[in-house]
Amino acid sequence: MNEPELIHQIFTETQTIAVVGLSSRRYRPSFAVSECMQAAGFRIIPVNPIEKEVLGERAYPRLEEIPITIDLVNVFRRSEFVPEIVESSIRTQARWVWMQEGVVHEPAAARAASAGLGVVMDRCIWKEYQRWKRFRGLR
Repeated sequence: MNEPELIHQIFTETQTIAVVGLSSRRYRPSFAVSECMQAAGFRIIPVNPIEKEVLGERAYPRLEEIPITIDLVNVFRRSEFVPEIVESSIRTQARWVWMQEGVVHEPAAARAASAGLGVVMDRCIWKEYQRWKRFRGLR
């Protein structure tokens, strides 16, 4: 599947997004992007061991502790943490892993893909969502 098809599938089938590295600090990109995605109708589940709640949702220290099904794991951590996050994503049976701008880890992306997860790397999910909406003629 090419990337435009993958992104279309992600945005039409995703309801719940676990955001690894989501901070309650409003000035952080993770907060701003997640707040926008939440406003667009996605359920945002914070994954951060130092947070209790972000954007009105309970925060979890690890993906494996989230008690509901996660469609997409959005990664706001440095690239060296991606392999562990990918393994957790596989264990929790997430469908997709999305690495934000500047987050690149080719071996982890290959591992996720080999386990059947769709992977988007080095892209901002909010920018891509806006682009996808414009292409689809949505507001």
